[in-house]
Amino acid sequence: MGRLGLPESTPLRRYEPGQPLLDGPALVVGAPGARLTAAVDRILEEAGADARHEPGDDTSPLAAIVFDASGIARSEDLSALHDALSPAIRRIGASGRLVVLGTPPEQAADRRHAVAQRALEGFVRSAAKELRHGATAQLVYVAPGAEGNLDATLRFLLSARSAYVSGQVVRVGAGDSPAPADWERPQAGRVAVVTGSSRGIGAAIATVLARDGAHVVCVDIPAQGEDLAAVANAVGGAALALDITAGDAPAALAAHLHERHGSVDVVVHNAGITRDKTLARMKRELWDAVLDVNLSAQERLNDALLMDGLVGAGARIVTVSSIGGIAGNRGQTNYGASKAGVIGIVDALAPDLAQRGATINAVAPGFIETRMTAAMPLVVREGGRRMNSLAQGGLPVDVAETIAWLASPASGGVNGNVVRVCGQSLIGA
Repeated sequence: MGRLGLPESTPLRRYEPGQPLLDGPALVVGAPGARLTAAVDRILEEAGADARHEPGDDTSPLAAIVFDASGIARSEDLSALHDALSPAIRRIGASGRLVVLGTPPEQAADRRHAVAQRALEGFVRSAAKELRHGATAQLVYVAPGAEGNLDATLRFLLSARSAYVSGQVVRVGAGDSPAPADWERPQAGRVAVVTGSSRGIGAAIATVLARDGAHVVCVDIPAQGEDLAAVANAVGGAALALDITAGDAPAALAAHLHERHGSVDVVVHNAGITRDKTLARMKRELWDAVLDVNLSAQERLNDALLMDGLVGAGARIVTVSSIGGIAGNRGQTNYGASKAGVIGIVDALAPDLAQRGATINAVAPGFIETRMTAAMPLVVREGGRRMNSLAQGGLPVDVAETIAWLASPASGGVNGNVVRVCGQSLIGA
């Protein structure tokens, strides 16, 4: 990058099987009245992490800081954030983690409590932009009574699996969240469907879910049959060549799952296309193609799977949106509409799935290193890579790891969330 006058970015610590949760000590502190510290201590102890409650040596690096702000009841009490974190934040090491825990403002005890808790969002997003060397910051709102559902989320956000996730707000609420027998293989015995899985991000999703123990049904269009079969064989799953926009596609997928498995535990809607043109120059067929693949086909598949009872208690639906659906992008009115619609699916289905004991969430990738981005002009590509707090592009595995967390049986309290996998993009942040 020297030729462009750009600094080198910090290589991110990414997950490898058998890797410890943290590569150093975690400082666990909280404001007066905090109610989540005991849950944090338990989770870290079960994960074998070195948790400390006193800052100790003011120079030694920390792998993580977890601050329990759930008890901050009024704006004047926000000074607790400054007093605890101002002297400690500079000790967060490379690829370190800052996680702030709070109470959802809508479930606060009173108006002043709600205001103080809402203030945490601005604090965390700003702190994330001050961290260096690949470190990240997140805010997790935990509903009263849902303290036992924090495990999967805290483990993910502290671990190297969340390498390219920063500046995010996650809500953890009610829901059955059984801990897996083995946290290294939380999908053991479960069946997952991944659309658009013949290459790129879809192939990475299939690989990670299979690594975590799932039997993966890999779905893609017949024209991608050879690549699809290669991915399915590599992950020990099954290939289903299917055009998801075809009129009989929903029935065909439902029939396959009924006949082979009886039900499905994880559905990942990853299939998507782009057909970019400014609106004035966009032909109707380009508009229709993007909306049909990215949005309408997904709705039809969901309708069929829900109607047939294939998605039941413990099931997880995860759909892939985009930063383009949040912030918009020139020349992508069709794509932006489709990806915003995907978030609409999450909003609309989350209450219904909660009643079934299931969940639906979305991930919104930013600049991810794929064959498509590799074909961009150099200056455009480097600009895309660097327009985030981590100053680099993400990898397909970063999207896959985030989906695997949302798909975990232990994530039953995570429902209706949209999580950006973008290194805290400076666009739409």
